[in-house]
Amino acid sequence: MPELPEMENYRRLLQEKIGGGTITATHVQREKTINLPPAEFARLLQDNRLTLVDRRGKHLLFHLESGHVLLLHLMLGGFLYLGSAEDKLKRTAQVTLAFGERLLYFHGLRLGYLHLLTNVQIDERLAPLGPEPLDPLFTFTRFTELLADKRSVLKTALVNQHWLAGIGNCYADEICFHAAILPTRTIPTLSLEEQKRLYHSMQTVLTEAIRFGGYMQPLFQGDSLTGGFDERCQVYDRGGEPCPRCGQPIEKSELSSRKVFACTNCQH
Repeated sequence: MPELPEMENYRRLLQEKIGGGTITATHVQREKTINLPPAEFARLLQDNRLTLVDRRGKHLLFHLESGHVLLLHLMLGGFLYLGSAEDKLKRTAQVTLAFGERLLYFHGLRLGYLHLLTNVQIDERLAPLGPEPLDPLFTFTRFTELLADKRSVLKTALVNQHWLAGIGNCYADEICFHAAILPTRTIPTLSLEEQKRLYHSMQTVLTEAIRFGGYMQPLFQGDSLTGGFDERCQVYDRGGEPCPRCGQPIEKSELSSRKVFACTNCQH
């Protein structure tokens, strides 16, 4: 599932490529992906200018000149492709938005959604989300306050969007590895030093993942940035491979139906 770095990478690239553009056509292949009848959805989008592409947690927000906002959550398996009618991918897009000859394809939205909402509805929808881990206001002091209220397993907390917004399975494991802490530790057992390492690792890993474009497939032809972090993952989805820090095999386990990857030799 795309997480904060993947959606932030999308945000930056889409703002650059189609920010300020006008929606000239809409095609809805799967009605359940949207929240309005297709005709009304198309009417409200037609000739509407995209003023800003923003992000909150794992969501993308397409702000429109009309005051409406398209709220996207890719969920599991969703991804975007920006191209033309000629270079489109050989798979069905649930929704397609045209910006002249440039087409934005929304793929894999069997579980995800693209909802057209008012600003009031957006605020209500996103209100339950926790703080952004890379927000300058999210200081170490604020992090320790969050930790003080938690008694759960570390990974369970990190992927809880109501506690922190944007971290999922992959980056929870990567952050814990970087901090040399097992993701299966319970939060009350973390020392102050370990809390400091965890906070630093969160900032470092997420920033690096954004810098290298996350782990998604390319957004458009010639996109050499998106997906660059995939080969830089240290433990996630690398069960049985040698740990890059100590050489011992990375272990794969399961926690509340979630995969967990860690080195039980150098993470404590």
